Amino acid sequence: MREYLLTLCITAAVTYLLTGPVRKFAIVAGAMPEIRARDVHREPTPRLGGIAMFFGLCAGLLVADHLTNLSTLFENSNEPRALLSGAALIWLIGVLDDKFEIDALIKLGGQMIAAGVMVMQGLTILWLPIPGVGSVALTQWQGTLLTVALVVITINAVNFVDGLDGLAAGMVCIAAAAFFLYAYRIWYSYGIEAAAPATLFAAILMGMCLGFLPHNMHPARIFMGDSGSMLIGLVLAAGAISVTGQVDPDALKLFAGSEKEAVHQTVPVYIPLLLPLTIIAVPAADLILAIVRRTWRGQSPFAADRGHLHHRLLEIGHSHSRAVLIMYFWSALIAFGALTYSVNSASMWIVLSVVILSTLGLVLLLLPRFTPRAPRWAEAFVPPRYRRGRVSAPQTPDDAAESDAQAAEGPLEAASGERTPVAAGVSGVNGASAVGPRARLADRSRSR
Repeated sequence: MREYLLTLCITAAVTYLLTGPVRKFAIVAGAMPEIRARDVHREPTPRLGGIAMFFGLCAGLLVADHLTNLSTLFENSNEPRALLSGAALIWLIGVLDDKFEIDALIKLGGQMIAAGVMVMQGLTILWLPIPGVGSVALTQWQGTLLTVALVVITINAVNFVDGLDGLAAGMVCIAAAAFFLYAYRIWYSYGIEAAAPATLFAAILMGMCLGFLPHNMHPARIFMGDSGSMLIGLVLAAGAISVTGQVDPDALKLFAGSEKEAVHQTVPVYIPLLLPLTIIAVPAADLILAIVRRTWRGQSPFAADRGHLHHRLLEIGHSHSRAVLIMYFWSALIAFGALTYSVNSASMWIVLSVVILSTLGLVLLLLPRFTPRAPRWAEAFVPPRYRRGRVSAPQTPDDAAESDAQAAEGPLEAASGERTPVAAGVSGVNGASAVGPRARLADRSRSR
């Protein structure tokens, strides 16, 4: 466990330290597209955050290769090298898209090629444990098609949910934490070495997300872009593929009898294996709804719009931060619910906990304008919007003039119903200067 935690910390540190220089590079390179109709943010913000995340991935794999216990993983398995090859390819495609906005079909082809590269190096599904049947061996073509489909679906599910500051990185981090606990239990408790690569991938993925989140929380100073969202989606899929079909049910030795009976009686253990998308069920549901919605309207499934789940949360009145927290809540509920059920499926407390937490989440959805207030002793540790009101200092003449100007602009914007984007290169906005101050917005909840 200590070596996994060390790998996680190194990955997070490298990602965090490189994100600042990458932001400056993105500004110089012009990777700051204009505000689009579907965007939530109001200021041009640099992308290419995936560059820092990719080098964090490389640092994590390099450190793990020099640790005593994890170094044997690189000697006995080719999966880490397969992951690095596929990640480098998908990252390069994402960087080009962040800069030049390449076509969606080209990106889809690149995703399939990256998955194929991993399959060629051994990172593929070999068989599936099916309850009531046993372990079903897959042919080479069946395993390849299933692996490519899982990679493409996971990448696009993560990419679709990347619409609010800190949303994609936080949700993937939650999913990776649940998957790490599951894979570590299989590897450590049952001594199954086939689960070691998946455990390493999950630890590195958590480090990538945790290192990038401080720069990406609302209001974000940099976006991960497609170079980051597709990268973390591929790493998440690689972890699921690495452990799916690699674990023999009889190796768990939970039940005596035939392999068919073992598979049938250990269904909870294989829930995260057979259905790896349960740990990203929210972005997967968003992906399916988006495809149905766009196809119904006669649009391309890859056409962007403002109909995603996080957009709808903003429309009904939630603030940016609360919408992100609600999405975190549902992701954690589904991911750790599946993890708990895989440990013990006979407990009714699991079902009751899911019902209670789901009710709590529904209440939060129905109270979008409720603003929690922190107690006095905790005000120093929370953002200003959660602190209790205090008597403000008297305004200077300059502050009063600025307030009057903002008040005069507010009704005009509300009456027109349109947001006025700030052009790229304007001094003082996010991303306009690598060291410049942030813009002060009158309405922070409407900025991305």
